[in-house]
Amino acid sequence: MLNIVLVEPEIPQNCGNIARTCAATGARLHLIRPLGFDISERAVRRAGLDYWSMVEVFDYENLDNFFARNQVQQMWCLSTKAPRCYTEAVFQDGCYLFFGKETKGLPEQFLAEHYQQCLRIPMRQQARSLNLSNCVAITVYEALRQLSFPELKDFGTMRV
Repeated sequence: MLNIVLVEPEIPQNCGNIARTCAATGARLHLIRPLGFDISERAVRRAGLDYWSMVEVFDYENLDNFFARNQVQQMWCLSTKAPRCYTEAVFQDGCYLFFGKETKGLPEQFLAEHYQQCLRIPMRQQARSLNLSNCVAITVYEALRQLSFPELKDFGTMRV
């Protein structure tokens, strides 16, 4: 099982898309405050997130609170400033994948402290960044591919 950690996410639609990826893959979702949206049961129901109940969601006041409550054996931090491509990582079952807020990414000090665990997704130089939910999906599916897609249904070959 993978762990997706969103540090101070700002856009509810991105979190909703990421939650759907978690529901489809069995990944856990960890949210580090402050959040740019409400995740109360009422707000989730009003937003029509019918898959939210399929997601194991954990809520933390800050990164210190997150690390106090979790024993992280392996972590990867996604950033446009990372030294290597996400395909160079060897993902282990139970690893934690950290993603920063949409406007600033992960905190600079956090990236510096975990520089050897930083990964990037290749893109054209002219582009500033990819959408957060797309980055999560790309990374999650690469990790799952390496782990042979545990407990996921294989739909076989599509016929056209």
